[in-house]
Amino acid sequence: MTTGAPPPNRTARPRRSGPLRFLPLGIAAWLVLEIWLLTVVAGATSGLVVFLLLVAGLVLGSAVIKRAGRRAFRKLSEAVQQQQSGVTPTAEPAGGGGALTMLGGLLIILPGLISDAIGLVLLIPPVQKALGRYAERTFERKVRESSPGGLGDAFQQARMHRPDGKVVQGEVIRDDEPGARTPRPDDPQLPR
Repeated sequence: MTTGAPPPNRTARPRRSGPLRFLPLGIAAWLVLEIWLLTVVAGATSGLVVFLLLVAGLVLGSAVIKRAGRRAFRKLSEAVQQQQSGVTPTAEPAGGGGALTMLGGLLIILPGLISDAIGLVLLIPPVQKALGRYAERTFERKVRESSPGGLGDAFQQARMHRPDGKVVQGEVIRDDEPGARTPRPDDPQLPR
């Protein structure tokens, strides 16, 4: 029994961008490098030293994440209290310190010496400020490039997915806007 609609076209998966295509290979290379470095350090010292380094990383990373979480919760509580009292919450300076501190703690927790080194570098305040500013500029640039008129135009566009898999772009027209067209019953564009 058929419904009259043609079967949906099976399109190929969209191609990944360059960095995403090589991400699994990069993760595998990083894991191999971490294991190799741990065996080199174990051969130069002893297995006990490597074990103590890994446990110290676990304890230090946990403490960093716990401290950053408490600080973030305290800032959130202060902002909520300020807003409830009618005071505009003070804007936090750009830098993304809390998120980068938590990321640094997470990298320290992961077993491996390279991740520990990167995590420790992320805990340095000037590095946090520089990375935070870079991330903010990149995000703002991506938002500006996403649509010519900004996010307002992006929300005005609508897409209707048809049963055959085609996407039809259109514009949303609201009835509450002045000058909006009111449909008539004999309008040929309305479905019957």
